[in-house]
Amino acid sequence: MPEYRRILLEGYPTLVRREGDELVSRDGRRVAADTAVHLPPVEPTKIICVHLNYRSRVEEFMTRLPPAPTYFHKPVTALNAHGADVVRPERCHWLNYEGEIAIVIGRHCRNISVDEAADHIAGYTIANDYGLHDFRDTDAGSMLRVKGSDTLCPVGPGLVTDWDFHDKAIRTLVNGEVRQDGNTAEMEWDMHYLVADIARTITLVPGDILLSGTPANSRPVEPGDVVSVEVEGLGTLTNRIVTGPVPVRDDVGAQPSDSEEVVSTALGGDWEFRGIRAPRGPGARHYASTLDDDGGSGGAGRRGEPGEPADPASATELS
Repeated sequence: MPEYRRILLEGYPTLVRREGDELVSRDGRRVAADTAVHLPPVEPTKIICVHLNYRSRVEEFMTRLPPAPTYFHKPVTALNAHGADVVRPERCHWLNYEGEIAIVIGRHCRNISVDEAADHIAGYTIANDYGLHDFRDTDAGSMLRVKGSDTLCPVGPGLVTDWDFHDKAIRTLVNGEVRQDGNTAEMEWDMHYLVADIARTITLVPGDILLSGTPANSRPVEPGDVVSVEVEGLGTLTNRIVTGPVPVRDDVGAQPSDSEEVVSTALGGDWEFRGIRAPRGPGARHYASTLDDDGGSGGAGRRGEPGEPADPASATELS
């Protein structure tokens, strides 16, 4: 399968093709892949992400899928590359990895059928949809700072064409230890469906990126950790977590928090009350727990009020 990358070659952004352990430019220059300074393999005008999609993630949070996929938007300033640092700002503590597969658009795409979607996809790459959950209480409805802060969208290392996404393994490792271990067979909505769904009302253009969801076991990482996402047939995306050079300002805006909603989302299935009751907090109203189906064990409803009925369509803010 052909794989294309963008690297800095003699100081200039250069498109290269991978040949074994080497990257080869159009004019024949060669560089070792493991020593190259990588750039994101594409330059998108938008980055669109699906919330819940993998069954293991749904089961981990004891929630329910909505009738159709729901999405959020990462600004292009969040874009990052293979080998680059991912910044956890000072005063923030709940930065989670989320290994994902990124769909890259190859042709202008608007109002197409699922069967036509493949003709509009240039290929696939790997992404890590980092979440800064410290801002979840204020941004759960938009995910803007949670998922859109600078450096929180590394993609790469390369764009692979002619890749079949069916039944492919996806793993996330932290310091060499496997943390996420999933398969695309878990996806409720496949790559073609996601593209056709978004393109009903939003024009997708070449280079645009759609992130397709993450399996279970997203967890917090710390400065110094090295996080790698491996996808069968796509390679490995690796980044190191670092502390930001300056703290988040405290003289404007909502501040980082560590409410029950923040902690329960960051810890996933490891949250001490998982299976006992639904989390409480300002962000909890945006999704529902299956504990609400049978009344739970004193669990809160999706709006944080005991006994209030849950709406399946609200189970959209986990990703």
